[in-house]
Amino acid sequence: MGVTIKDVAKLSGVGIATVSRVLNNSGISSNETKEKVMAAVRELNYVPNNNARSLRMVQSKTIALLVKGITNPFFQKMIHTIEQKVFLRGYHLEIRNVNYSDHEMSMAIKEVQDRNLNGVILMGGNFEYTNEDFNRLGVPCVLLTVSAGKDVDENLYSSVIIDDEAESYKATEYLINLGHRRIGCIYSTVGNIVTPNRLRFGGYKKALEANGIPFDPVLVSSINVSESGYEFGFNMMKNLISRNKDMTAVVTMADTMAIGAAKAAISAGLRIPEDMSIIGFDGIEVAEYYNPSLDTICQPAEQMSLGAIDALFEMLQGGKTSHLVYEASLLKRGSCASTSRCSII
Repeated sequence: MGVTIKDVAKLSGVGIATVSRVLNNSGISSNETKEKVMAAVRELNYVPNNNARSLRMVQSKTIALLVKGITNPFFQKMIHTIEQKVFLRGYHLEIRNVNYSDHEMSMAIKEVQDRNLNGVILMGGNFEYTNEDFNRLGVPCVLLTVSAGKDVDENLYSSVIIDDEAESYKATEYLINLGHRRIGCIYSTVGNIVTPNRLRFGGYKKALEANGIPFDPVLVSSINVSESGYEFGFNMMKNLISRNKDMTAVVTMADTMAIGAAKAAISAGLRIPEDMSIIGFDGIEVAEYYNPSLDTICQPAEQMSLGAIDALFEMLQGGKTSHLVYEASLLKRGSCASTSRCSII
């Protein structure tokens, strides 16, 4: 039996898709990867089957969107835009939910191998990918709402994010400027992994420090859990209220948490915003129609989605990678008030 592309991949230590990309001179590959692949090609005297290769390329034109937590209302806003724009460019979009217990990059690598994908968008997840991850993936990839680690070669992927730390700082300082000093915080964490929630928590702490307010761990309600939402916010708020009778405001890391927190506050007999100010994060539609409407940090979902599509198709055409950072907006809707209107419990 003759030498196959699998043999080249095995000898060079990369994925089949990476070998195909190097041989086709398509997408993005590091110089080191290209040298490994071509060295293996020469050593094995591998001759590509051009007919089979052309057939695979004609049959493809498929993009995969892998979403870490597809039920997240904020992600739903972006999925719709991405689906429309991919279709208009003549490609098929396959949407996959990634369970919180699964690793999104491992699933993406398997999808590429099984389905001959042209490119991948990863929505959600963490900030701790590696060069090896992208080399194994072997097709253009855009990270949406997250980015890779600082040690990762930025020529291997594109990213579209907001500055989570800075935006949470903005939310916390907004409450500080309203006169609040005992400000609670609700966030979820997954061990020591860097996630958007962890970065937002860092912004909360930095805003306190910058304004001369000592950080008090008693004002923080968090558990090591990957999935969070309405119920999580409700339970964490109940915990905060029971431990902090002098707390007048709460920062949350998602609108779903804020809605749950507001429900807990009202259940405890508190008025929003007269007794308790609450601010969310994301800008999902339901937060506007909650009573009272929630103040929030609104991420530009449509612009981020369009940015991800443009970045992916630029890579598909052999162009450069890009790393976009969008600014979110502070929406003041009525769930936060100055301390002059608050009743200290």
